[in-house]
Amino acid sequence: MWIQLAFVLIAIIIGARIGGIGLGILGGLGLSILTFGFGLEPTAPPIDVMLMIVAVIAAASCMQAAGGLDLMVKWAERLLRKNPSKITILSPFITYGFTFLAGTGHVAYSVLPVIAEVATETKIRPERPMGIAVIASQQAITASPISAATVAMLSMLGGYDITLLNILMISVPCTLVGVFAGALYSLRVGKNLEEDPEYIRRMKSGELTAGKYQTQKLQNPRMALISVILFVLATVAIVLFGSIPSLRPTFNAGSDAPTQMQMAHIIEILMLSAAALILLITRTDGIKAVQGSVFSAGMQAVVAIFGIAWMGDTFIGGNMETMKGGIEHFVTQMPWLFGLALFVMSILLFSQAATVRALLPLGIALGISPWMLIALFPAVNGYFFIPNYPTVVAAINFDRTGSTHIGKYVLNHSFMVPGLIASIVSVGLGLLLIQFIK
Repeated sequence: MWIQLAFVLIAIIIGARIGGIGLGILGGLGLSILTFGFGLEPTAPPIDVMLMIVAVIAAASCMQAAGGLDLMVKWAERLLRKNPSKITILSPFITYGFTFLAGTGHVAYSVLPVIAEVATETKIRPERPMGIAVIASQQAITASPISAATVAMLSMLGGYDITLLNILMISVPCTLVGVFAGALYSLRVGKNLEEDPEYIRRMKSGELTAGKYQTQKLQNPRMALISVILFVLATVAIVLFGSIPSLRPTFNAGSDAPTQMQMAHIIEILMLSAAALILLITRTDGIKAVQGSVFSAGMQAVVAIFGIAWMGDTFIGGNMETMKGGIEHFVTQMPWLFGLALFVMSILLFSQAATVRALLPLGIALGISPWMLIALFPAVNGYFFIPNYPTVVAAINFDRTGSTHIGKYVLNHSFMVPGLIASIVSVGLGLLLIQFIK
């Protein structure tokens, strides 16, 4: 088992270094070693999860192509410029809202340069809002009803009569409080901007006089608004169907017992329909939808889940009895330890959804209650730990003052402490909430 685990970790590490679809395709290579080399029987690939993500990404990409994402950025910029002194508190909730609505943290790219510019103009150290804003965009993944991670969690806990509302009623308030705690800490991070040596150096050298970011002008604000409304309506419909099972269609397929439509199919149908309506009503070119940042990032996530999650499922399935015997006692006595495993795995996988798909079967097999697994859900947001994730790198580059940075020792970067605070508070509050809910 340890030799197999070594191959799994090597595939993950090399895939993460390659970037892009490298994580997924290296997962496929690791899977081939497990099956052809060690004789493990491959599990079923996560087809439903992948198709749900494709449908959501299709709708979000169409909204972006229609100008909906640019319109949301305009709204965010207006809010920040009206309340510049509160930017460290407001910014994380803006990026949280973007991710919550779109289901992917990569939409933060659009608003991060706005945050950096407003902070710089107001002479507030940009590191303060930028650091927690990136963390908030990650935390919201485990609260968004249409994110790949939430979809994976729902599909795997469906057999325990867990609904989408059950997950959201814990993950949403917990991650919001966690983000707020991280924002409060960020208010006092670092020196004030005008006292920062790097900012002073850049001012004297003239580096801050050029390259100022400006938001794009909307070509058709009315159509952009329509795209946002359609996407939001589809998201609300998914929440309703996921929270109230009686709303889901039932079918009599020649049997005595009627079957109810699966949530996976409902999500896929609603999101594909929203994508189609956006293109038709706003008259947006479908080619433009696949050229945006949302589609690119989303399809990378699909490939990652395809390879890495399939490899992880196969490894855990083939070694389930051995792993259970080794850690069952500790996890039974201290279930929160499984949250630590989720955090560490997310650092390696750079994907909340892939982490859920890879480790949740083990948690279920160990007898951890579904409510405990929901409380531990925000622990999969650990990929800020190593500062090489795209949104982290983008935030550093967008801050022209240099205050948002990677430290001398790599791990002492601008996102570490806000990320740890948000994760610990989110999980801790979740463990407290389930005592009153379950």
